[in-house]
Amino acid sequence: MQMSEKDVAALVKEISGSDVKKCMKCGKCSATCPAYGEMRFHPHQFVAMVARGRVEELLKDPTVTRCLSCFACVERCPRGVEPANVVAAIRVLAEREQEGNNFSPADVPKLLSQDPEIPQQALVSAFRKYRK
Repeated sequence: MQMSEKDVAALVKEISGSDVKKCMKCGKCSATCPAYGEMRFHPHQFVAMVARGRVEELLKDPTVTRCLSCFACVERCPRGVEPANVVAAIRVLAEREQEGNNFSPADVPKLLSQDPEIPQQALVSAFRKYRK
């Protein structure tokens, strides 16, 4: 990405609408995450990394698609940070970096054959977000 890490972090905050600085790092969001074991970075880590401006690592993480977008983390956050929106913003930026690499119905069988353990809800969510 040609933007500075600080600029990218600001863009994530703008896209997500979440105030990541409000996070008190209690971990309740991660404790309730059904995809916790599938993701390299957990909801509270996403928020903390964006707050510190460390977004490039998140953009390169292939497990970002494991978030189910179930919003359990949003429900549990006592400060209203909305970690699921932060994860979704990272996904959007990662897609923008790939320039036109869109998700189509024809991609589903290929994705399932590559990883039969991928949750169906993750595929449906990705289809909604990345399809043009």
